[in-house]
Amino acid sequence: MTSRRIILVLPLVALLSSCTRFTSSHSMPIAKDIQSLSNPQQIVVRHLELDLAVLFEQKSLKGSAVLGIEHVDSQARELILDTRELQIDETETSTDGETFHEAKFQLGNPQKSLGTPLTIQIPGDAKFVRVKYSTSPSASGLQWLTPEQTMGKNAPFLFTQSEAIHARSWIPLQDSPGVRITYTAHITTPKDLLAVMGADHDAFAAPTGDYRFHMNERIPSYLVALAVGDIGFQAAGARTGVYAEKPLLAKAAKEFEDTEKMLREAEQLYGPYRWGRYDILVLPPSFPYGGMENPRLTFATPTVIAGDKSLVSLVAHEMAHSWSGNLVTNATWSDFWLNEGFTVYLERRIIEQVYGREREEMEAALGRQELEQELAGLAPGDQILHINLTGRDPDDGMTNVPYEKGALLLRAIEGQYGREKFDAFLKGYFEHFSFQSITTAQFLDYIRHNLPDIDSKIPINQWIFKPGLPAGAPKPVSDLFAKVEQGAASGNPDTTHWSTQEWLHFLRGLKSPKMGELDEAYHLTQSGNDEILQQWLLMSVRNRYEAAYPKLEEFLVSVGRRKYLKPLYEELVKTPEGKERARGIYEKARAGYHPIAQTTIDGIVGK
Repeated sequence: MTSRRIILVLPLVALLSSCTRFTSSHSMPIAKDIQSLSNPQQIVVRHLELDLAVLFEQKSLKGSAVLGIEHVDSQARELILDTRELQIDETETSTDGETFHEAKFQLGNPQKSLGTPLTIQIPGDAKFVRVKYSTSPSASGLQWLTPEQTMGKNAPFLFTQSEAIHARSWIPLQDSPGVRITYTAHITTPKDLLAVMGADHDAFAAPTGDYRFHMNERIPSYLVALAVGDIGFQAAGARTGVYAEKPLLAKAAKEFEDTEKMLREAEQLYGPYRWGRYDILVLPPSFPYGGMENPRLTFATPTVIAGDKSLVSLVAHEMAHSWSGNLVTNATWSDFWLNEGFTVYLERRIIEQVYGREREEMEAALGRQELEQELAGLAPGDQILHINLTGRDPDDGMTNVPYEKGALLLRAIEGQYGREKFDAFLKGYFEHFSFQSITTAQFLDYIRHNLPDIDSKIPINQWIFKPGLPAGAPKPVSDLFAKVEQGAASGNPDTTHWSTQEWLHFLRGLKSPKMGELDEAYHLTQSGNDEILQQWLLMSVRNRYEAAYPKLEEFLVSVGRRKYLKPLYEELVKTPEGKERARGIYEKARAGYHPIAQTTIDGIVGK
C-alpha cells in the first residue's frame, strides 16, 4: 500500500455502525481496573472522535472529543471518564451524533497517579457525549520540544506517550486497557508541520496543517498516539517505511531496511498482520522509552541507530506487539506480562529468523543476565508476573520482570512441547483472543484447555504468582560469549568483529577493570553506540573514572531514554560527591526530559 490513496473519513454514526462486526467480543465482561476511575461496567465508550488544534505557543491541545457510548446497565445515568489536568469547558450529549444538548458535569478530587474523575449526567437514550476541553502544558502524556531541542533546529516538535495511564492527560476517556475503541481524528497544526498518528493515513502526504485519521480496529486507549514536527517519510517496503526528522531520515531508513523482511517472517510464525501498514517514527532523543508499539506507527528512540543494525531487535519487539499486546491485550496493568513476556519471546524468534540463532542466543543470554541483576534488588512482590499494583502507579511495574521472566516462561513451555506444537498454540491463541483484552486467569484457562497437561510439565502457578525464578528456568547460552570470555581471560581479546552484544558481555564481565587502559585501547568514552556507551559510563561512575565525566554529562543532557538514565543517576547518588554531580547535571538536563522520565529521576535525586 505504498501508492497514494484517498482517505475517507466516515461520519461518526457510520463508523459506529461499522463496528457491529465485533459485537461478539463486546459481550465479554470488562475486567475491573484499579488504575482507572471510569465506569465501563455501567456505560462503556466504544468510539472516539477527536477534533484538536495543536497550539505550540500555549503548549496545549484544544478542541473536543466525541465519545460513542453503550449502556451496559440500562439504569445508569452517569458516565465517568478518566482525566488528568484537563481544562473541561463544556459537556454535551446527543442521541444521533449531530444535535447536542448541554449536560451537567462534575470533576472529582484528584487522586495520586490516577488523575481526576469526570462525571457527566447522561439521559437514558444518549448515544454520544461531547467534551470540549484543553490540555495542560504539564500534561504527563505530552512532550513539547522547542526547535533548539530537535535535530533540525528549525521547527518545534510534539509527541504523545499514552502508556500506561497517560492518555487521560490529553483525552478525556475510559483510560483502561480493558476498554477498546475505534477512533477518528481531525488534527490542525502550523501549516509547514506534518502530523502523524497510529492510525490509517496517507504515508506520502505533504504538510498542509490539516489532517484526518481513522482507526477501524478496536484498540485500548494507551495505543492512541500523535506526533507533529518537521518530519519526512521514506518507504522501506510495500507495507513499511520510516518517518524521521529530515536530517536523520536517510540514516534511519538504512538502519531499518530489514523491516519488511521482519514482517514477513513474523507472519510466517504467528499469522497474518492485521493492521495494514507498519511504519516507524524515529523521535527526538528525549523519548523516554526504546519504542512504543502504536498500531501502524511504532514510535522509536534514535539511540538504536547504531549504523550496523545491531540494535534493531527493538523493531522486532515493537512489531511483535502487533500480535501480543495490540491484537491480544492485557486487560489490566497487573496482567502486563501478557503483553511484554509474549512480545520478548516473539521478538527473539523474529530475530532468529532474520539474523540467525547465534544473535538470538546472545540477546536472550543478556536478557537473563539483566533480569538476574534486577531481581537481586527488587522486593519479592515486584518479582511476580501477576503483580499487585494496588495504590501504585502502573509505571512501577515496568521492570524487567514482565519482559524477561515472562519470556523465559514461554521458552520453558516451548522446551516441553517443541516449537512446532507451541507455535501452533500461539497462532491459535492470537486468533482466539484477537482484538480482545484478557486477564491472566483467562490465559490460564485457555492454556490448560489447549495444553491440558501443562501443570505436570511446568510449575506455571509458581512462574506467575511467586517471586524469583523457578528451579530449572531456561538459561540461554551463547557460544560467542564463551569465546569472549576466553579472550578476556587471556588478556588480549580479538575485538575486531565483535557485535554490540559481545561488547556488552565483555564489559559486564570485568571484575576489576583498568579503566584508563581499556579506554586507551578501545576508545570507549568516544563510542558512537549508545548501548555500549551507557554501559561504559555506568562503569566509569562505579570506578570513579573521571576522564569520562564530561562525556557522562553530555550523555545525560542529550539523551532522555529512561532505560539509560535511571541506572546512571542511581549509581551517581550512591556517594555524596556523586549525588552533588547528579543534581548539577539534572538541573541542566531536566527541561529536556519527558515528564515520565522527570518523575523517575526526581525520585532518584530527591528533587
